[in-house]
Amino acid sequence: MTNQAKGILYTLITVLMWGVLAIALKVASKVIDSTTIVWFRFALAFLGMFAWMAVSNPKELGILLKPTWLIVISSLALGWNYIGFMLGVQFTSPSDAQVAIQAGPVLLAVFGILFFSEKISRIQLLGFFLVLLGFGIFYQQHVGAVPEGQELQYTKGMLITLTGAVAWAVYAALQKRLVLSYDVGTLNVFIFGLPVLLFLPFADFSSLAHLSIGYWALLFFLGANTLISYGCLSLALKYLEAGKVSVILILNPIITFVLMGILTWLQVSWIDGEHFSVLSIAGALLALGGAVLVVRKRRKPKETAEGPFAE
Repeated sequence: MTNQAKGILYTLITVLMWGVLAIALKVASKVIDSTTIVWFRFALAFLGMFAWMAVSNPKELGILLKPTWLIVISSLALGWNYIGFMLGVQFTSPSDAQVAIQAGPVLLAVFGILFFSEKISRIQLLGFFLVLLGFGIFYQQHVGAVPEGQELQYTKGMLITLTGAVAWAVYAALQKRLVLSYDVGTLNVFIFGLPVLLFLPFADFSSLAHLSIGYWALLFFLGANTLISYGCLSLALKYLEAGKVSVILILNPIITFVLMGILTWLQVSWIDGEHFSVLSIAGALLALGGAVLVVRKRRKPKETAEGPFAE
């Protein structure tokens, strides 16, 4: 298997994990407190990463006692990303939260322009416009379909999800600097560990006392999802260009859309169905298409190019 094939495979595994994640979070939130779910996800991921580092590179565990302030901020940002997405799923729906959270990669591109002196192309400008237009159409269609009296809760959920997207962009931007000095495993063992301590006082463990075997399995899947998705993402970036990985990752909401469409059609009782209209689907695809244009790898400008835009 070629390196490119490996990169695509690992990226697709990450896409699958993230595509299913929103649905699993929605189901779990019916019986488990949101903060407890986030705490458990980080705790299981931290324990798995700690065990791996203890065996493979125990000296690197010293990062737990002497982190830099950039690593701390990165961990705080990922922690808020998790809780923001969790609350977004709880207050809206898996598909809605998935569309809103895609603002993260778009904002990362903005950060690249503002803080890393990256040039913006005409294609990217078009992408920004399509993201705003598509998200506006999607929001208007879905907020109009929300039951009377729940519009404020829906808007609150979308706004919280967007703050989670901002937090992810901050986390990812800091990672661009940190990976130049630290191994990914070294970073993750601290980044996963700090939220375990921060969310511990807010976790409601009484909600775990009477869980069925099925919900325990779901909770462990949510924890394993972090390890699997971020582990595969690291391997994907090892074998494939970051631009290609980003484009593929942005397509993960399509998996959520398809699965929620099937579940809505089947009228299952364990998750509320989604409202899909032609315009809402068109808005979502427009926003996702715009996001792909924003994060796609920019071609190097020609030597004769002039002006503020790259070719």
